[in-house]
Amino acid sequence: MTEAVGGRAAFQVLVLPYRQTDTGLVYALFRRSDGAYWQGVAGGGEAGEEPLQAARREAAEEAGLVGDVEFLELDARATIPVVHVTGEFTWGPDVLVIPEFAFGVRVDTPELDLSGEHTEYGWFAFEAAMRAVQWDSNRTALWELDHRLRHGGPVQPS
Repeated sequence: MTEAVGGRAAFQVLVLPYRQTDTGLVYALFRRSDGAYWQGVAGGGEAGEEPLQAARREAAEEAGLVGDVEFLELDARATIPVVHVTGEFTWGPDVLVIPEFAFGVRVDTPELDLSGEHTEYGWFAFEAAMRAVQWDSNRTALWELDHRLRHGGPVQPS
């Protein structure tokens, strides 16, 4: 991976909280305060972090998910233009895109602690979540997570 610059590692994480309800699986999405669109918890890695560590930190910071919560590493991967993430070519002119690693995290309560990065959150059934999210990478990760949870595919807690 590209070396960290200014404490920022050259990767993103996407975390999709989910929970089982009486009516089925639901997924938490967050409305960005700076863009007014829906997405999962998203953020950048910090220097020295592995993607799972960054996912745990971002989930704690943006949704208040701390303690012994179960993360599922997904196979879904994307690359994102670096200027869409940091607003500039943070790692030099040769680093045009950075990888995004996706995770699911099981939540037992409908209440989340919202950070200032978002104006609201909501719990969405799968089809509604697929329509609500802004980015294709979120749709791909949602599809994989939903498929694994509903059809018993390999689910490896991280």
